[in-house]
Amino acid sequence: MSLDSNISINPDRLWNTLDEMSKIGPGIAGGNNRQTLTFEDGEARKLLKKWCDDLKMEMKVDNLGTMYFKRSGQDNDALPVVIGSHLDTQPTGGKYDGILGVLAGVEIVKTLNDLDLKTKRPIMIVNWTNEEGCRFAPALMASSGYAGLNDVNKILQTKDAEGNIFENELKKIGWQGKEKVGSQKMHCYFELHIEQGPILENENIDIGVVTHGQGLKWLEVHLTGIEQHTGTTPMLVRKDAGLAMSKIIQEVNNIALNNLPDVVGSVGHIEVFPNSRNVIPGKTIFTVDLRSHQNEKLEKMEFELKEFIKQICNKMKIDFVINQIGGFDPITFDKDCVNLIREAAIKLGYSHKNIISGAGHDACAVNSIVPSAMIMCPCVDGISHNEAEEIKKEWAASSTNVLMHAAIEAAL
Repeated sequence: MSLDSNISINPDRLWNTLDEMSKIGPGIAGGNNRQTLTFEDGEARKLLKKWCDDLKMEMKVDNLGTMYFKRSGQDNDALPVVIGSHLDTQPTGGKYDGILGVLAGVEIVKTLNDLDLKTKRPIMIVNWTNEEGCRFAPALMASSGYAGLNDVNKILQTKDAEGNIFENELKKIGWQGKEKVGSQKMHCYFELHIEQGPILENENIDIGVVTHGQGLKWLEVHLTGIEQHTGTTPMLVRKDAGLAMSKIIQEVNNIALNNLPDVVGSVGHIEVFPNSRNVIPGKTIFTVDLRSHQNEKLEKMEFELKEFIKQICNKMKIDFVINQIGGFDPITFDKDCVNLIREAAIKLGYSHKNIISGAGHDACAVNSIVPSAMIMCPCVDGISHNEAEEIKKEWAASSTNVLMHAAIEAAL
């Protein structure tokens, strides 16, 4: 059995739903600040629950606060086809990152109910807790707990920058459930996300068929020199940790360029001590972000960077320590799920291309234990993690239609 290609979601209804959700936790510049386990996160969850209650979906919540909503199937004992993403945002986040993937699921169930179309397998919508990782690290917290990649008890005791404990904050907003993490089994998992990059828009492509996810290494580097007066210390006797850091940051860029294609490298986190105008930096801490969907390239870049740090620090008489503080292996998404997405795009007449996800997503964690795949839609100028993040209504509609047809084919 195949779903009629004329079946489509209601674009205006989906767009209005996205707009309603964006009113919770508004940012200061048109986006959203709805960080995980805040009051605003709790309110967003309540609104999602209301919409799913209206659709007669059964809700369960696990110990990490992840929400599962099930639409019954003809065989309600069969494992569900799952559609999911996240509602939490960055402190200066956009209105579509993550949210589109959850609310697309709501719109799909509304469409199925309108048509009185019953699938053999249940359809499930999931809102994963703390995908962003900006308040409580690491990112992909609940989905990695679900997949067994991170210890649930350790997650529950994680602290934010102010010393607040994850489990206490989860209880405070009223969303710690009783379900054991991992108890909600899945047949397969689909996630729709904005691209967060410029490729699809620049090439005028409707749908990104995500075949791989980049692997990631976060290397935190500590450099220690000597704090000295900027005006009285001769140039040739300085042990300037700030200067050493600047040379390493430049080399991160060089290493990435020398290992193209399909790699990126950057430094986004920097701390300088004592951070005074007339004191030579005696200590710096910064984090190097290396990514590729090819593990051999990741390993090569890491080796080259460590060799350079060793050489430059020995030359400048700077002490150094390098610690890996985060990372995950490259992801290859399930071929059958990817094919369902590609076939749906072809059937519906949308232009499409294979694409590699440059960011981590919940699907990257879930894929380790459940067949998974991702769909991407364009975003304006490739801007994301920014209140200026924007997409077009027709992009939301076309990508949600592809998601619906792929998911329902898996569920029929």
